[in-house]
Amino acid sequence: MTILKEGEVNLEGFVSGYYKFSVWLVRFAYLNFLWVLFTILGLGVFGLMPATTAMFTVVRKWLMGENDIAVFKTFWASYRSDFLKTNILGIILFLMGYVLIMEFRILQLQESVIYFIVSFGVLAIFILYAVLLIYFFPIFVHFNLKMTDYFKWPFIIGIVHPILTLFLIVGTSIVFYITFITIPAILFFFGGSATAFFIMWGVSKTFTKLEMKEA
Repeated sequence: MTILKEGEVNLEGFVSGYYKFSVWLVRFAYLNFLWVLFTILGLGVFGLMPATTAMFTVVRKWLMGENDIAVFKTFWASYRSDFLKTNILGIILFLMGYVLIMEFRILQLQESVIYFIVSFGVLAIFILYAVLLIYFFPIFVHFNLKMTDYFKWPFIIGIVHPILTLFLIVGTSIVFYITFITIPAILFFFGGSATAFFIMWGVSKTFTKLEMKEA
């Protein structure tokens, strides 16, 4: 143990902390690069879901203490094994979102008061859809469930933990907004991986109770 005199700075601790910070910075940038690259390699439409799932798989292992995993190997294994399954689920998610957006736009064009009131109902459903998207990937990479359960459990967890849900949605939105109007380039290098880490960290806090129910 090093004893410091008054006014002295622990350079060893500073260097160690800076080194760890740099390592994690590179890890996040590299993971974000893989996410963008494999999304493009999958022609965007077919690459987004498996690439995002693979990114959450890597982040999950980091949060479980497996900091020295082979990032590319882990990413590629998830991308390849879940490619078909995630794309099927992705098509369902896309259709759900598309229908909601079209329905909301149609109702906005109507002048009747009834349609105006109904549009708030559609907006409420859209919020539930956002909850589904927030919880979908963490649940997918952590649990082996039936296809329908990947849509059911996000709603259940999101409703049971409203404060967490609000925190994740608002927190992500604020960070994205502030970053976009200040240094938007950061989103390109760290936007995906940092967001995945934040969401996975928050949602994983609920997994213990869910695992007990599944046992």
